[in-house]
Amino acid sequence: MRINNIGYLLKEGMRGIFLHGFMSFAAVCVTVACLLIVGSFSILAYNLDVMVEDLNQTSEILVYIDSDLSDAEARSVGTKINALDNVLQATFVSREQALQNFIEDHDNDAALKGVQAEDLRHRYVVTLEDNARMEETDEQLKQIPGVAQTNAAYELAEGFTTIQDVLHIASAALIAVLLVISLLIISNTVKLAMYDRRNEIAIMKMVGATNGFIRLPFIVEGFTLGMTGSILAFGLEWVMYNALVDRVAQVDALRLFSFVPFQELLIPMIATFAAAGLFVGIVGSWTSIRKFMDV
Repeated sequence: MRINNIGYLLKEGMRGIFLHGFMSFAAVCVTVACLLIVGSFSILAYNLDVMVEDLNQTSEILVYIDSDLSDAEARSVGTKINALDNVLQATFVSREQALQNFIEDHDNDAALKGVQAEDLRHRYVVTLEDNARMEETDEQLKQIPGVAQTNAAYELAEGFTTIQDVLHIASAALIAVLLVISLLIISNTVKLAMYDRRNEIAIMKMVGATNGFIRLPFIVEGFTLGMTGSILAFGLEWVMYNALVDRVAQVDALRLFSFVPFQELLIPMIATFAAAGLFVGIVGSWTSIRKFMDV
């Protein structure tokens, strides 16, 4: 195919968008709507996963040190605790600090004034890298010399892990269903646009135009419409997400919900929306025009 032919076909592809303005507008609108639905649910699922993960990190193991150990010996136990492969951090809490925290948590109750720091034990607050291994790590902590006892909330950690697993499965299934439905809707919209131009395709076939000569303008048109829809959807998603985050921040005085900044999602969202627009535009046009090529 000569260079001047390629230029002509590209120009025809762009001209077709405006020549059939209503169908082009419908294709872009449907693409935007479908990508917004899939993108919004994906972002929601990601934020919920992050929130559950943050809550999961609050599951800690309290490690109480033998009261017979000196302050220096109690602090040395921390080295052995941090050496365990699943320990993210072990924070030392002295007897004095534990007493102060206990009094503050009970609103400085006068009945607690008689409690002495020596009545308490040094302790470590241990956070884990993987809370699913809490029970295993708890057993390892109990074997460390100088550890008197531990306190681990297995049920809480297991509950968070179960919630995450269910959330991952449900999110993947729903996103897959929404994606398939969106592609079917967009594909049917593109097919309607092709059907509206079936006579044009038939005339080109009868005057001897090759299949490639006929297809290229439609592929250019589909690519342009798909990318236009994906760019608009991405822009709307960004604006809507930031508006939602600002609104939630205004009404959520207790900061119960923490959304990740959209900038953190920028690269994967751009890649996803661009790939979806490219796939919908080119593949949708290619498969839709194929049935009209046999004249």
